[in-house]
Amino acid sequence: MKKNLGSVLALYPTPLVVIGAMNHDKPTWMIAGHVGIIGHDHILMSMHKIHYTNQFIKENQRLSVNIVDENLLPQADYVGTKSGKNTDKSNVFAYTLSENNTPIINDSPLAMDCHVVDNYETESFDNFICSIENTYAEEKVLDEKNKIDYQKLKPVLFEMPTYSYLKTGEVLARGGTLGKTWKGE
Repeated sequence: MKKNLGSVLALYPTPLVVIGAMNHDKPTWMIAGHVGIIGHDHILMSMHKIHYTNQFIKENQRLSVNIVDENLLPQADYVGTKSGKNTDKSNVFAYTLSENNTPIINDSPLAMDCHVVDNYETESFDNFICSIENTYAEEKVLDEKNKIDYQKLKPVLFEMPTYSYLKTGEVLARGGTLGKTWKGE
């Protein structure tokens, strides 16, 4: 018998990402743990309305999504603990501007340059629906077919209820292989 926990969001962990946006002539950064996939070409970034970065995303309709690995975790955690209202975080990461003037973290092994196509607002959150315009990946996280190899990328995962960072695990099986051998009733 399962215990009813009530209305509890239980889809964690999710990939930890650093969101980048331009604050006029310099970048601002924040971490986000509410990320989602909407089809094969759109993503959702759900960010509490109190975040300083949201205003620049709304103004520019652009953001970058920078995957965090273990090497990037200390800086990512720092930008997640400081508000851009009180702290200039523009120099935390070395960055390059994309073709669309979106800041991309140089040390992030994988980053997406996104255009905001909609903002589904709830009482407390901006839910930015974004089209992915460019994806930048370091060669070391790609396989021989130039596809992202998540065993090489090893993104950090974020678990909100305990505010913990987790390592990705090992591959258990390839999708579509286990069902072939299952002998159901």
